[in-house]
Amino acid sequence: MKLLQRSLVARISASLLAISAMALISIVVTMMVANGSRGDAAAINVAGSLRMNTYQIVAALQRYEREPEPAQRERVQALSERFHERLASPRLTAALPAAEDHPLREQYRLLQTRWDEALAPQVIRAIAGGRLEVDALRQALDGLVGDIDRMVTRLEQNSEAKIRLLSALQILFLALTAVVVAIALYDIRHNLVGPLHQLVVLAREAGRRNFSYRTRLSGSDELALLGNTLDTMAAELGASYAELEAHASRKQLELERSNRAMEVMHDGSRALYGGGNDLCTSAAPMLRELEQLLEVGPIRLSLNDPYDDRQIPILATHSPRRPEYCRDHDCHACLIDPLPLRLEQTEQGECLLLPVSVGELMLGTLEVWHPKSQPLSDSVRRLLNALADQLATAIYLQRRIEEQQQVTLMNERAIIARELHDSLAQSLSYLKMQVARLERMQAKEMPRETQAPVFDELRTGLDSAYRQLRELLTTFRLRLEGPGLSSALRQTTEEFGERLGFTVELYVDVPPHLLNPNEEIHVLQVVREALANVHKHARAHWAAVTVRFAEARLEVMIEDDGIGLEEGDAPPMHYGLVIMRDRADTLGGDFRVRNRDAGGTLVAIAFTPQTARLIAQQPAEPPESLQPVNRDPAG
Repeated sequence: MKLLQRSLVARISASLLAISAMALISIVVTMMVANGSRGDAAAINVAGSLRMNTYQIVAALQRYEREPEPAQRERVQALSERFHERLASPRLTAALPAAEDHPLREQYRLLQTRWDEALAPQVIRAIAGGRLEVDALRQALDGLVGDIDRMVTRLEQNSEAKIRLLSALQILFLALTAVVVAIALYDIRHNLVGPLHQLVVLAREAGRRNFSYRTRLSGSDELALLGNTLDTMAAELGASYAELEAHASRKQLELERSNRAMEVMHDGSRALYGGGNDLCTSAAPMLRELEQLLEVGPIRLSLNDPYDDRQIPILATHSPRRPEYCRDHDCHACLIDPLPLRLEQTEQGECLLLPVSVGELMLGTLEVWHPKSQPLSDSVRRLLNALADQLATAIYLQRRIEEQQQVTLMNERAIIARELHDSLAQSLSYLKMQVARLERMQAKEMPRETQAPVFDELRTGLDSAYRQLRELLTTFRLRLEGPGLSSALRQTTEEFGERLGFTVELYVDVPPHLLNPNEEIHVLQVVREALANVHKHARAHWAAVTVRFAEARLEVMIEDDGIGLEEGDAPPMHYGLVIMRDRADTLGGDFRVRNRDAGGTLVAIAFTPQTARLIAQQPAEPPESLQPVNRDPAG
């Protein structure tokens, strides 16, 4: 019983077994009743034939009495034997109940007694030749027929009783089956269909992320146990889902805060990398925004002094006064906040010390203070580490820019000194020698005609020195007004285009930052010297400047369509050509001057830039750089 109370499957199985058992019992009982009624019809037929047989015996006796012949006697005897056989027939006796006190069996015994005592003796006497008593025979016949009728009636009643019993049993088993089915359906409806519906609703609500629905099933069967388990699971899932949602919300807020902090750092990087030497002005606004976003502060930045090995405070947010080594007292980036924080001087504060370093180079430290009650999360620590790296990069780049500016300034000074030495200083030295020569000639009171060539040389030298000084000033002014060789060449061609009265074509195909400042000055001076010669001597109507980089060599060509060289080569004492050849030798390159096939002059130099000498050079034929490019409109 406990199993049936605890298990729905057991109850359903028991119901199916009960229905099957009742059906089996009903079939067995029906078979037994049907088997017991198998000979009832034959017995009724036999009993009915006894009544007919009785009338036949009486009729045969009366006929035998009127006609006492052997044939009639044999017929009477045969009918008597047939009656006796039918009375004792197994078809009749088999239908009789086994119980001796059964009315049907008593009626059979009464019929058998009446035959043996009433009718059979008269038959025997008649066959033996005695006289037939008609009244007694009729009385015996009526009694026997009545007994036979009662026998048949009882047989019919017995058969009908069996049929009624079978019907009653069928109705009983049908009713029992209906009761069991009704009980099973009730149990299924209340303990299977209803709980299953609640479980389906629970599953549907869970699929909609609603974990508040409960089945609240009572009982101890499987579905109740499953429902209680799912209720517990739904409660736990609801709690876990709520916790996950809260965690996801916190993570979303943290990601949004981190994203906003990254935007602040990205926007601050523009000020950091473009703020010059004023690190305080460029970094303080960014640090204050990060303090508000990350709920930290104050933040203090200190840099290492590479000479004294000490920490120098550079920047501090929420500071009541400016840093001790502040270089700009017109800047108030550190003093904007009217309520300075003193968290580092209390027991409630905790400091996170981050290194400000690039590789193994330690530049300084970044102190980030925060309340002890609000420990820093991993994402905040990663952002602060990124902030320290960003400040380190900005500081390192600032130092490198300062160093590069110093190196650039020294290079510019060296270039100016070298240019002055190679051009103007040589001319002044030559003029000094000529002045000394002139003084000796005047001391000797030589004639003025003898001194005239010296005066001419002095005038020519002064003109050349003045021209060289102007060219140097123009060259350095071009360098200051536009960065790069292309810009300087463009300004140069525009300048000489105005002098010549036509446009000087310019073709430049050089990668950026290929030449160092010294090489750029030499190339520019060669171009200017060649264009100056075109302006003075060529009488040209077209000129072009080509600068290109190919096969690890820089090729510079200046062409014109003027009168060209008289003998196809440069004059031996031409001062400008000598300077251009010296510059080509300084660059370690080749220098050539010749007449063009289409008319005019070609000046060309080719050299390997210092920054391009790591490129593998292939041994080849003479460079095509010295071959002119025919862009002359006339040629």
